Order: sequence, then C-alpha cells, then structure tokens
Amino acid sequence: MNLLKSFATVGGMTMMSRVLGFVRDILIAAVLGTGPVADAFFVAFKFPNLFRRLFAEGAFNSAFVPLFAKRLEGEGEKSARQFAEEAFAVLLTVLIVFTAIAQLAMPWLMYGIAPGFSDTPDKFDMAVVFTQIAFPYLLFMSLVALLSGVLNSLGKFAAAAFAPVLLNIILISTLLFAAPYFENAGLALVWGVSAAGVAQLAMLMWAAHRAGFMPRLRMPKMTPGVKRLIVLGIPGVIAGGIAQINLLIGTIIASLQDGAVSWLYYADRVYQLPLGVIGIAIGIVLLPDLARRLRADDEGGAMWSQNRAMEFSMLLTLPAAAALIAIPGPIIETLFERGAFDAADTLKTQMALAAFAVGLPAFVLIKVFSPGFFARENTVTPMRFAAAGIAVNIAGSLILFYQIGFVGIAIATSMAAWVNAGLLWSRLAANGHYAADERLKKRLPMILIASAAMGGLLWATATYAGPTAAAMMPGGWTAEALGILALGGLVAGGGLVYALLCQITGAARLSDLKQALRR
Repeated sequence: MNLLKSFATVGGMTMMSRVLGFVRDILIAAVLGTGPVADAFFVAFKFPNLFRRLFAEGAFNSAFVPLFAKRLEGEGEKSARQFAEEAFAVLLTVLIVFTAIAQLAMPWLMYGIAPGFSDTPDKFDMAVVFTQIAFPYLLFMSLVALLSGVLNSLGKFAAAAFAPVLLNIILISTLLFAAPYFENAGLALVWGVSAAGVAQLAMLMWAAHRAGFMPRLRMPKMTPGVKRLIVLGIPGVIAGGIAQINLLIGTIIASLQDGAVSWLYYADRVYQLPLGVIGIAIGIVLLPDLARRLRADDEGGAMWSQNRAMEFSMLLTLPAAAALIAIPGPIIETLFERGAFDAADTLKTQMALAAFAVGLPAFVLIKVFSPGFFARENTVTPMRFAAAGIAVNIAGSLILFYQIGFVGIAIATSMAAWVNAGLLWSRLAANGHYAADERLKKRLPMILIASAAMGGLLWATATYAGPTAAAMMPGGWTAEALGILALGGLVAGGGLVYALLCQITGAARLSDLKQALRR
C-alpha cells in the first residue's frame, strides 16, 4: 500500500470520526450549553481525551513503531510478538496502579486541573465525580494505542483508525437514548466515555487476533526492550502530544473565567477536523514509511516521502486555515447556536476559533517533521523543542489572558505551535535530513497564494453578499435552514474556487493525483 493510499485509509476514517464528533458536540451544545455542567464535563473529558489524542493519534507510536518494526523485519515475527507482549504487560500494570491512585487523589488533583472551580463548590464536586467516572478510559485507550502500533506496523490501519469513530457513536447514542433518563445529562455522558473505552479495546483486540498478533498476558518484566521503549516513549509522548498538552494548560488557565472552558472546547473541536484528517493521518502513515525506508538505507526515498507529505498536507491545510480565519462566525453559528448555546456564545467561540486557525498549519507541520526524528529513534530532540513550545504557551497564556481574556489562550497556543514547528524544521535541515525539493519549492508558494485568495473571497462573500442573498430568499425558511444553506454554499464555492486556482497556478495538478492513485 503506497503512502497516498495509506493516508486515504486513515484520513477517511478520521474524517468519519470528526463528522460524528461534530454531531456529538452539536448535541452536547444543545443539551449542556456552556453552563456549570458543561464546564465540569469538559474538564472530566479533558484527561481521557488528552490520552486518546496522545496515544491513539500517534504520539505513543513514535517510540513503539520503530522498535516493533525493527524486531519484525530484523528478527522475525516471534521476536516482535515477544516485544509486544512484554510492553503490554508492563503498560497494563503501570496503568492499573496509576488509575487507582488517581481515583483516590482526584479531589486534590482537581485543584490543579481546574483551580477556578474551587470558588464554586457544587461545580467543583461535580467535576471530581465526573472525572473519577471517566478516568478509566485512560487505561483502555493506552492499551488500544499499543495494539494500534502493532497493526500500523503491519500496514493494517483501518481498525485503529476506526476506534475514535466508535467513541463518537457511543457518545451520540448516550445523548439520544440515555441522557433523557438522567437528572444530570453530564453524568450520562461520562459513563458513556468509560463504556466507549471498553468497546474500543475489545475491537482492537479482535483486530489484533485476526492479524495473528494479539499479545498474550505474561508477568511484567523490565526487559531490555521495555527499557528502551520507556527511554524513547516518555520524550516521544511529550513531543508528539504538544498540541494536547498546550490545550490542557489552556483549560487550567481558562477555568478562571466563567464559560471560557466551553468556548475554547467548541473552537478546538472545529479546528481539530482538518488537523485530524490531515495532520494526524499524515503522522500515523508517515512514521512507518520513513522507518522502513531508513532501515533500507534509502535516504533519498525518505526525503521524497517527507516532501510529498509536506506538499499534500499544506495543499489541504492552508485553505482550511484560511477559511476558518475568514468565516468563523457562520461556522460556529450554524454548527452550535441552538438550545442552550446562544448568540453571545457564538461571538466568543468564533474569536477563539480564528486564533486557533492561525496555528493550524504549524500543528500539521509538527506531524510532518516529527517522524523524521522518531524514525531515527530520536525522541529527545523533539521533546526539547516541545518543551520550548510549552514554555511559550504558558508565558503567552498567562500574559495575554490577563490582557484580553480567554482569546489570549488560543493565541498563545498558536504561537507555541509555530515555535515548535520552526525548531523541528531547522534541526532536520541542519542535520541534512530534510530539504525541500524543486517541486515543493515551486508549488508551496502557489498553494499559499491560492489559499489566501480563497479566504479573501469567502470573507467578502459572507460580509457583503450574505445579507443580500438572505433578503432575496422566499418566505418560509427558518433562520437555521438559511444558515445551513449559506454555510454549505460558502464551503462548496470556496472549494471550487480553490481547486480552479490550484489548477491555474500549478499548485496542484489533477494528473498528479490520478498518477499517484494508479501507483
């Protein structure tokens, strides 16, 4: 399976997950709004969601995949299976102990997770209970990550990519069929999170069994392979999860302002769609591809893979960022403004979305550049650069929060992403591990121009043509229907304009896509 087809498999599943995630969040916004129950749920969901993104979306695999693939191709299936079983046993033991301690210490941990909640005892107590119920999801998701690494190394991406889809299906079902029977709908949701973890683990165990690589349970031992996994894994998780760590920091600071946790959450959910479909899919597929090429001493092939990953990811990311910056209001209004989510919430959320969108290309570039280090079993350098980004995020969030409020947190998160991406690129280039080829040098500026032109057209259309078009519509249309129709028209029109501009400028050729698919 070539790089583009692998990306299409993961990207398709991720797109399905993100679309269902929007449905889930639309329902959450309608049921919970942005009040105390919503804030408590989002804090409780932050930890399992953080670990889901860290592990399921590639950070854990930055250490596991190169080591497992080395065993698989160098020493055979027996050695690779033994390594997977050793890692599974140690990970399961550590997670059980960690989960038990966290459950007991949760009332004290909450002072660090959401310090602003301490001023409202009812919300604080609710957040503690919610987080205790949802916390076991960490255990299930971490084991899912290990099994995903095994399957990804074997070139089987579909089951692991479908796991987040299953989470959203279960949460949507919980909102529709279980929440109405609970006095507190947030309580139903956190129980749904834990149930989803069990279902995801069961599905990955079945997929690993079918592939002949389901790890057997054994006594945990600190073997040389496990020690090497820990040495690479800790910095790898920190480096690969920089975006999620920054969001967690933002949540802690945002808890000091009523409603800010929810506004940032909804904005994050929107820009996570292109990040998930493009950046995370690229990172998951690119790492095993680079690892295979480097083990074969194919440095030229590795460079080619990274250049094509850069080209393809920017071809999709830059127009997405331009659109989110140009029309955040219509997007948020159409997706969320109903039920308990009102116009004031839309205004706040769209400000955060535009600020997050500025950093969207940088978040994707991190996913493109990081595998260049991970495939060479270097997780320390990306961790150091991630630490620099975290420092920028903390300092920026604290300074800007007290100057302009919660929007400053989103701005600081984007600043941190650009710092991290710039450091990764400069070190790869300095080491001779990455250089843009002639094709990328020619096409990247054209992609930027086409994206900027499309963004400007979207802004002008929404600002000037939108009210006129709405006034010309025949009677009988509800405001919600008009909003959906208008947003659909903007998206379709923007996509068509961008495709034409790419063809005219040479940013992308339809013939290239056809040739890649034939390969």
